[in-house]
Amino acid sequence: MPTEVKSVAQLSVVIKGAGEMASGIAHRLHRAGIRRIVMLDIARPLCVRRFVSFCEAIHDGVVEVEGITGELADDASRSDAIWETGRIAVVVDPGWKSVTALSPDVVVDAIMAKRNLGTKKDEASFVIGVGPGFTAPRDVHAVVESNRGHDLGRVIYDGMAEPYTGVPGEMKGVGKERVLRSPVAGPVKHVHQMGDEVKKGDLVLYVGNEPVYSPFDGVLRGLIREMDVEVREKVGDVDPRARKEYCYTISDKARGIGGGVLEAILHEYNRGPGQT
Repeated sequence: MPTEVKSVAQLSVVIKGAGEMASGIAHRLHRAGIRRIVMLDIARPLCVRRFVSFCEAIHDGVVEVEGITGELADDASRSDAIWETGRIAVVVDPGWKSVTALSPDVVVDAIMAKRNLGTKKDEASFVIGVGPGFTAPRDVHAVVESNRGHDLGRVIYDGMAEPYTGVPGEMKGVGKERVLRSPVAGPVKHVHQMGDEVKKGDLVLYVGNEPVYSPFDGVLRGLIREMDVEVREKVGDVDPRARKEYCYTISDKARGIGGGVLEAILHEYNRGPGQT
């Protein structure tokens, strides 16, 4: 049976995660009129594309992503007050305890952990898992494909998403080389800032005493905060297209995933009797 029909404005959505992909989802839902959104994340998010990620509100109190503002809430009980201002609520809640208190209509797991860390379909009337690690309808009601390619954003109601490839999408023929990773564990120290133009061989940052260089000419589209990281952690992203404005806008992948989540929610809540 279809979920009880509600207007879009009435729906409440909890999104697990507030990084780049989760933020693309939240932005697309908010633009479509789903305004009662709470995003849950850890206290120190390891975020590279910081200009387009609502988790930055955890550090700065508020953050704006393409005209929509996220605001840090001390706890989930403040969400209503934040929604009234037209903003998205961001809560530090790595254990997802807020889900029970909020009793949302929809839960979206957008942590992008490549596995299910414990999301279950009894957490809400409609539960969506993004990317690999979820199987519909066993542990979630729907899965949204996250791999680039023909099926990006596809909603899956019976089965799972494609396996994680570990290979970033190509830009001007460049794939995994564009992702900067920490050579050692230690504190990050910036030499360049996000949005800077860099040349091949330019020093971008240090991890501890180890330098990290740009592998080619481009723009530093992503850069982790100055914080401690583990070895092989993603710490930067060089975009060979060299379009500085791309640093401040949501990626095609995040928009595609957001479109899939929006489609799944509207399909679930707009179905009439006899529709599947």
